[in-house]
Amino acid sequence: MFPTRRPRRLRRSPGVRNMVRETRLDPADLVYPLFVRSGSGVRDEIPSMPGNYQLSIDTLLEEVDAAWDDGVRAVLLFGIPDRKDDVGSEAWDDEAAVQAAVRALKKSRPELVVITDVCLCEYTDHGHCGVVRDGEIVNDDTLELLARAALSHARAGADWVAPSDMMDGRVGAIRNALDEAGMDQIAILSYAAKYMSAFYGPFREAAQSTPQFGDRSTYQMDPANATEAILEVGLDLDEGADIVMVKPALPYLDVIRSIKDRYDVPVAAYNVSGEYSMLVAAAERGWVDRERAMLEILTSIKRAGADVILTYDARRAARLVR
Repeated sequence: MFPTRRPRRLRRSPGVRNMVRETRLDPADLVYPLFVRSGSGVRDEIPSMPGNYQLSIDTLLEEVDAAWDDGVRAVLLFGIPDRKDDVGSEAWDDEAAVQAAVRALKKSRPELVVITDVCLCEYTDHGHCGVVRDGEIVNDDTLELLARAALSHARAGADWVAPSDMMDGRVGAIRNALDEAGMDQIAILSYAAKYMSAFYGPFREAAQSTPQFGDRSTYQMDPANATEAILEVGLDLDEGADIVMVKPALPYLDVIRSIKDRYDVPVAAYNVSGEYSMLVAAAERGWVDRERAMLEILTSIKRAGADVILTYDARRAARLVR
């Protein structure tokens, strides 16, 4: 006998498919990463990330207004410094681009969730995420500097601070510094499982943060390791992280699912620059339908368990799913 169950019955029209759809994207899921620098009238397109720009604060405000109209309600800010030194001191300068941008955004759109990346790599002349001594990235000496940067962002009005450096203990150092300063309401979005990935190349052009020697394999995670991600997330939660992130997203969907199954906390995933740029390049050649592929990718990330998705396609996706 022919089977009595016919799954195609629930696929026969757009309305039916929509009614039984298991995973739904929403603009509220999306965070839009942006690159800010000093100056005015700056809107410099990033060659390896078409459609993304280094922005001065005035053009940043315009971009955020347009994103808001599209339905985007959260941004992540990366800073491009005017000067670099061996410890990345502009990272905690209250008058630096990120801090000034936070103040401007919170004045312009108080309802916007403003998240700031906390790291030293954009600000150091060697391009590493921590203090370097005798060719080594020194973990514990870096923690105080990261805490100073997070405090500076919080004073400017950031809603969340997002340490991305992968130094051991940095979440605890930042949490303690914020709490001691009376900023216990500031949330920490920890890049808890950040892998040593080949997919960061376009970002390093955008943020001007390529290491000047070696690589980041002594502090970012080995791509072969999944169980270690559970350890990293657990440590960050114990230290006070409110949200944990997996980065990149697509090669680590299994890690996203494992973390979501293990911990009852919000999980974020970063659809990183290399993932974005590969899709754009393929679409430019006519090899894929960009919008369909983008939505399929973002849906897969959410289906894997991500509650929050950081993506350079936030505006485009929000317009399509709202």
